[in-house]
Amino acid sequence: MSNRGEATRQALVAAARELFVTQGYFATGTEEIVARAGVGTRGALYHHFADKQALFRAVFETVEEDLLARAAPTAVPTDVWDALVAGLEGFLTAALEPEVQRIILVDGPAVLGWSEWRELEARYGIGAIEAALVVAMDEGTIGRQPPRELAHLILAVLDEAALLVAHSDDPVTARANAGAALRQLLDGLRAS
Repeated sequence: MSNRGEATRQALVAAARELFVTQGYFATGTEEIVARAGVGTRGALYHHFADKQALFRAVFETVEEDLLARAAPTAVPTDVWDALVAGLEGFLTAALEPEVQRIILVDGPAVLGWSEWRELEARYGIGAIEAALVVAMDEGTIGRQPPRELAHLILAVLDEAALLVAHSDDPVTARANAGAALRQLLDGLRAS
């Protein structure tokens, strides 16, 4: 893809990201996205994306990638378990952000469908969680168990907690309560 083509694609994703967060996917028209991106006509959008849903998928993946980058520890953690717990807590805190609520937790399942939403959530979360679990097991921080299955269970708990926060009438309290419950659950995995 040419530099100009990549710039057009990025402008469309950035404009759609902003509009999807403020208005929601279903209330945002392709004409608005094109105008906000300043790329001319809808032909530019359809040159880069098959349809509005494909553009949403690109926005979703961009938000997920940003979340992963932010979840990376800024300081060297004392062990991989602490890094994993900090990353999970970080995602739960991110559920307070309008962008994460709208793109990942509210519109994501509705626009992409449950199966594709879960597949994307797994792509961005399962691998990192599973890798951390394997190291934690090797270090003896948690007991040996099937890491892939445990990673799926942890991600399911995290996703449900984030959905609870995103849909709560009092998200700050829901985040605090869900965080406390998550820590207690994760502490139960530690080897004695």
